Amino acid sequence: MSREVHDMFSDIAGSYDRANSVLSLGVHHLWRRSTVKRSNVRPGDSVLDCATGTGDLAIAFKKAVGDDGHVAGTDFCADMLSFAPAKAEKAGLAIDWEVQDAMNLTYDDDSFDVASIAFGIRNVDDPVQALRSMGRVVRPGGRVMVLEFGRPLWWMKPFFNFYSKVIIPAIGGLVSGKRDAYQYLTRTSAAFPTGDEFLSLMDDAQMFAERRTVPLTGGIAYLYIGVVR
Repeated sequence: MSREVHDMFSDIAGSYDRANSVLSLGVHHLWRRSTVKRSNVRPGDSVLDCATGTGDLAIAFKKAVGDDGHVAGTDFCADMLSFAPAKAEKAGLAIDWEVQDAMNLTYDDDSFDVASIAFGIRNVDDPVQALRSMGRVVRPGGRVMVLEFGRPLWWMKPFFNFYSKVIIPAIGGLVSGKRDAYQYLTRTSAAFPTGDEFLSLMDDAQMFAERRTVPLTGGIAYLYIGVVR
């Protein structure tokens, strides 16, 4: 991860949750629920959530796997991750938190039933290497779940383009005081491979026996599902 990206997330860590809720109009909660549901995770399973940020997806997975299950949440930015333990403790959930880079995970092979990353893979230096790293720590037949922004279907493009280029930087800047950070987020989202383009990256990783994509909310976000070979 570049120092510039790391520092940007450190700068917005304190306002990240508030800005997310405002900017997504709460839809990000639905996207997380869909990710957990489509992962086929069961009580007692073990889950790794990479680029967990302030921990929301890891917390959602922990609720799904229950007391007998295990969830680890990792992020390359300690400032972002620092908000996660208190959120989990408030919910009465035991989750392991650790600063790690998704491209170079230190866990043993076949350690998890599911590995996930939400709105983080476009920020890594090498997405294919991150997919390999995540696939390595998931058992054969387990799933790698990637939730990421995409390009909306044609009928949503005019509204979405205005919202992402004008509204998101304005409101994100107002909430966080860091307008440049939200300009970066919208710019990288627009440029990142979407749909079949991202499935090609999954093929390049050579970790998956099956892979598919599910557009969410008219293609504003995409969920990519890879079954580890």
